[in-house]
Amino acid sequence: MAVVATALVAGVGAARPTPSQGGTAAKPAPTRTATHTPTPTPSATQLDGTLQILTYRGYAEYGGVTSKVNWVGSFEKETGCRIARLDTAQTAEELAARVGDRPYDVITAGPALAGDLIQRKLVQAIDPAKVSGYQDLDKRFRDMTTVSGKVYGVPYLWAYHELVYDRSKVGGGTPEQVFSSGRTALRDSPMTIADAALAEGSAKDPYELSASELDRAMALLERNKERTYWRNPLDLIKGFATGRLDYAQVTPYYRLLLQQAGKPISVLPQRRTTGWVDSWMLGANLPDTTCAYRWLNWMTAANAQRDAAAWAGMAPANDKACKGRARLMCETYGVGEDKRLDRVAFAVRPPGGCAADDGECTDYAAWAKRWQELLAK
Repeated sequence: MAVVATALVAGVGAARPTPSQGGTAAKPAPTRTATHTPTPTPSATQLDGTLQILTYRGYAEYGGVTSKVNWVGSFEKETGCRIARLDTAQTAEELAARVGDRPYDVITAGPALAGDLIQRKLVQAIDPAKVSGYQDLDKRFRDMTTVSGKVYGVPYLWAYHELVYDRSKVGGGTPEQVFSSGRTALRDSPMTIADAALAEGSAKDPYELSASELDRAMALLERNKERTYWRNPLDLIKGFATGRLDYAQVTPYYRLLLQQAGKPISVLPQRRTTGWVDSWMLGANLPDTTCAYRWLNWMTAANAQRDAAAWAGMAPANDKACKGRARLMCETYGVGEDKRLDRVAFAVRPPGGCAADDGECTDYAAWAKRWQELLAK
């Protein structure tokens, strides 16, 4: 288990916890944001100005000339644009808390945060004709970032959830048992309510829950007050290493790490699970978008997505990135396997106002409020 812990802290994919589907909490956690203002690359001509970027730690690494994750430095050198500010966060909640700090040129966001940014007009529509390689991105992910015919995001990395169990402790179970158990670790995100809705089984769409469907999902979560809600994947490692956990909600990457560390971890069969896509978005009211579009082009290309997928432990939106160092992640997540991905309910921000099976949909604010109440009990 020490090997896994070391990998999570310093190795491939270990730069940050997976960002919890891009959710935002009612009361964001205290911000622990790393800010790096890199020195301009000597060869950068700065013809088109600078960029201010907000992203997850591990999504845009700035290293030395020989660094394997120096795609930011290479971007400066090859485009002439300088990264004036690179702000990073470890969780979706921290990222959301930083959005209003300053006008960012480009931001990465998951579906819940992206919906909020669009609604508040903090981002602008993107012209896909200006993004070379846009058509190389998986169509299902491109469709997820299109609203009323306008493109608001360039898909970057994606993942989905699995329910896993320790074979030395339990012989399997059902999703409902997992969500009822006090020896389970679930993601600390309001979007986990969608997973509870799937486990409860009565809702048709896990992101369009009526008040009564939301109540039923919360009732399942409230059956046990002893479970773990995790943000840092080290909590998973500690939980399984000490025998405190029987079950956990993880991404395939963390399941793979646990298995490689010798833990008897198996995947619980599920008819459907949840997933999410993180995309690059263009800040609103930018005086000049030249460098911002150069960044979108850079991060759409297979080389950049290959590095990011291998480093962050997620799958690339560009299938052409599934070579070399990203091959393992593509195989782990089943890139190109439509039957596997058809079982994933990719997240959207709970919209509110829509028609659920037995009433009007609840919105994300209601989910966040109920989640905070759950954690406070």
